[in-house]
Amino acid sequence: MFGALFRPRDPVVAAYRAGTRWRPSLRTPIDRLRFVVLDAETSGFTIGTDRILTLACVDVSDNQIRVSAFRSWLLRQDGIAVNAAVAVHGILPSESADGRPEKEVLAEFLPLVAGAVLVGHHVGFDAGMLDRALRGHFRTRLRNPLVDTGRLAMAELEAFRKTGYPGQRPPSLDEVCANLGLPMHDRHTASGDTFTTAQLFLLLSARARRRLGRPLRFHDLAPRWL
Repeated sequence: MFGALFRPRDPVVAAYRAGTRWRPSLRTPIDRLRFVVLDAETSGFTIGTDRILTLACVDVSDNQIRVSAFRSWLLRQDGIAVNAAVAVHGILPSESADGRPEKEVLAEFLPLVAGAVLVGHHVGFDAGMLDRALRGHFRTRLRNPLVDTGRLAMAELEAFRKTGYPGQRPPSLDEVCANLGLPMHDRHTASGDTFTTAQLFLLLSARARRRLGRPLRFHDLAPRWL
């Protein structure tokens, strides 16, 4: 009885929760998993108070970026200040005012990621922003497993190996791409960073596969959950 009172009524959210209720075994071969690479540009760098301004995602499966499955959104957010974040991504308050309502965008986003592993560079921030928005609009959490290409780079690229020194941070997307000679697409846009991160994910996965000398399993990607 009490569970029914808190069950989400929105059918999109119910379908997302039903499709993302399981945690894949860490021994699952990655070719049995569906990955969605994403990026969000935000009004600032604080999960508790800042807002998502743009969001993009694309499917990656069978070692290919599914360009036909690419999606991007501009979100309407009122009262956005011109600050350091705006200086980075260039999304002005006037542009955000022409975006779509956040709840509407999330309702389109959820079916695309149901049951998928979410991949991003420093993905914990993007996931935290999405989780806060989902809780605010739909009273549900972001349930997907997360894979961080920044941490994959620390495992696969000698320049970024863990040193044991306190305070070592995962490398930025710029640093990893420079190390690999990977061109960057429209840096600091959600669309461009999504495509760049998808390419990076495929490159780092291939390096891990060669290093280990076997097909990758889920645990090789060091997944985590919020």
